Amino acid sequence: MHPQEKEISYNISNSYSTLNTLTESTKNVWFVCHGMGYLSRYFLKYFKGLNTEENYIIAPQAGSKYYIQPGFKHVGASWLTKENTVKDTENVMRNFDAIFEAENIPNTTNLIVLGYSQGVSVALRYVAKRKLQCTQLILHSGGIPKELNAEDFAFLNAKVNLVCGTHDEYLTTERLASETKKAKLLFKDYLNVIMFDGKHEVNIEIINQLV
Repeated sequence: MHPQEKEISYNISNSYSTLNTLTESTKNVWFVCHGMGYLSRYFLKYFKGLNTEENYIIAPQAGSKYYIQPGFKHVGASWLTKENTVKDTENVMRNFDAIFEAENIPNTTNLIVLGYSQGVSVALRYVAKRKLQCTQLILHSGGIPKELNAEDFAFLNAKVNLVCGTHDEYLTTERLASETKKAKLLFKDYLNVIMFDGKHEVNIEIINQLV
C-alpha cells in the first residue's frame, strides 16, 4: 500500500498589523507584504518615517510561522514554498481578501502595494488574480512569479518601481538582467528601475521618497 495524501477544508484565523489611523486626512494606504523570516508587526518599522497623518499602512501576516536562527528563540514566517504552491497561494489570496473587506479602504485614497523579498511573489499574484487597481506597485528585492505574464497586468494603470541593492547577496548579474527583462515585459513604460548601494535589505530612504 502506498501512502495517500488527502485534502480537507476548514476555517482559520490570522492576524495582520496596521500603522497610523485611517482618517479623512489619509492620502495613501499602503498594503505591504513582508519577506521571509519577518512578522508583520516588526515589518512596520520600515514605514515609520512616512507622514503619519497622510499614510496608513496595512501589513498582512504570513501564516507559516517557525523559529529562526540563531538560537531558535525568535519567530519568523513564510508565505509560500515549492510544496503545494497553488493551493497555498489561494489561501493567501483569501487571507488578503478578508483584510481588504475588514479595512474597507476608501477609493479616494492612493493604494500603494509593496512586496519585499518573498513578499513580492504574493503581492504580485494578488494584484494579478484580483485585478487590484493600485496607484503604485513596489517590487523590492524579490522575484517575479514565473507564471505571470503581460496579460495578467493589462488592466493595471499604476507606477511600478523595481527596487534592489547593487550588492544583494541573492541577486546575480544574470538574475538581475532576467528579472529586469521580465518586469519590462510585464509593465512596459510603467516600469521604473531603482538601484541602491546596499545588500538584501529594506531601503527606508527610497520608501520615503516614493510618495
